[in-house]
Amino acid sequence: MQTGLKDGMKVLDVGCGVGGPAREMVKFSGAHVTGLNNNDYQIDRATHYAEKQGLSDKMAFVKGDFMQMKFPDNSFDAVYAIEATVHAPELVGVYSEIFRVLKPGGTFGVYEWLMTDEYDNNNPEHRRIRLGIEQGDGISNMVTISEGIKAIKDAGFDLVHHEDLAARPDATPWYYPLAGSFKHMGSIWDFFTIARMTWWGRGLAHRFVGTFETVGLFPKGSQKTADSLALAADCLVEGAQKNLFTPMYLMVGKKPE
Repeated sequence: MQTGLKDGMKVLDVGCGVGGPAREMVKFSGAHVTGLNNNDYQIDRATHYAEKQGLSDKMAFVKGDFMQMKFPDNSFDAVYAIEATVHAPELVGVYSEIFRVLKPGGTFGVYEWLMTDEYDNNNPEHRRIRLGIEQGDGISNMVTISEGIKAIKDAGFDLVHHEDLAARPDATPWYYPLAGSFKHMGSIWDFFTIARMTWWGRGLAHRFVGTFETVGLFPKGSQKTADSLALAADCLVEGAQKNLFTPMYLMVGKKPE
């Protein structure tokens, strides 16, 4: 695996979640990775997993807002974000903050959720799909690929590579577990993942969550949240099948020397 990172480099993971990618970066490169997250629970889990795998000396997890990071200018040799900056109120804002904390000559790689340039905001069907994704996944406003590219350039980066990885030929589409179809099942273990997304699997989940919410074992709003997630799954699949949405748009930018 080639990460482009080296031992001793300081790297920032923007929106690190529970630190899975960060741990892999450390194992393969030896770089020191700082994970930024606004969720206390996820920071706690990330710290626990780093300690469990003996990586604590190479990792740190910080709570903060990626629109207003508390790191000094020119702090990191490299920065990456994986399916996180889509939650920013505006991409140019978060990309500009990343530009600020990145050292001159440093590289920023982002794996972004974007609408494709086939998306037409004047088309009610297209808007329904986008809004369904946004509602279920807590996104304020998704933009198109062209707008994403403009945002990273406007932030100051030299764009050295960009590609829709979801558009690469693959016999198994990325969204197959969400589609409720057993056509692409690779192993028996996939059965349970796919089964819960079928119409009967969703029906059972809806009733199960509703029942436990009614008796007080699940918090109020659990069924509504589950239904919202199911709607998002449908819109993700539909958006991909109509080539309106990609969760895998890769952009690599370099901060000028």
